[in-house]
Amino acid sequence: MDIHPAARRWQDQAILLLGLWLIVSPWALAYPSDSPQAMNAWIAGAVIAVLAAFDLYKTYVWAVVVNLLAGVWVAVSPWVPAVADRGAMMNNSLIVGIAVIVLALWELRSDPELHRQWAGSP
Repeated sequence: MDIHPAARRWQDQAILLLGLWLIVSPWALAYPSDSPQAMNAWIAGAVIAVLAAFDLYKTYVWAVVVNLLAGVWVAVSPWVPAVADRGAMMNNSLIVGIAVIVLALWELRSDPELHRQWAGSP
């Protein structure tokens, strides 16, 4: 019995929601729109959301890996001097980044289609 692709790719759906949250989080957390934290959240959130939406359409290992790397960036960005923050955006970035990392790793580990691509099979 094959699992329906949408049920198998629930991680992509969750990552998409996390990316969308990251995009709106500066407004929700009342950060100035010209702050480095807001710019970081918008750009990283857009990358995460677009890749997750793309991955829902067609799964590619590279898209999951890039989302994994984007999650790493989001998680460590509060400690990068250009976007350093010790407030609500720090906690938000840390939580969203770790969640994206965990979900992307989970997907890489559990999706048979990604295993076939990684092995180079059609």
